[in-house]
Amino acid sequence: MADLINQPPHYAFSAIEPIDVIEAWGLGFHLGCAVKYIARAGRKGEMVVDLQKARWFLDRLIAKGGGNAVD
Repeated sequence: MADLINQPPHYAFSAIEPIDVIEAWGLGFHLGCAVKYIARAGRKGEMVVDLQKARWFLDRLIAKGGGNAVD
């Protein structure tokens, strides 16, 4: 049975999980969410929905003036 809390299959599909990249790169909330949705695109539901979610976070960050990497 998959561990849906610690290693959900839509994120644990490779040796490197999105959370590790987000933390290592210090991406902050908006960029981190965008990376998360891009990484899982098509692995949990429809790809286009995940890509739209990623775009939503990017558009929101852009609207805020870009912010810093850690937002």
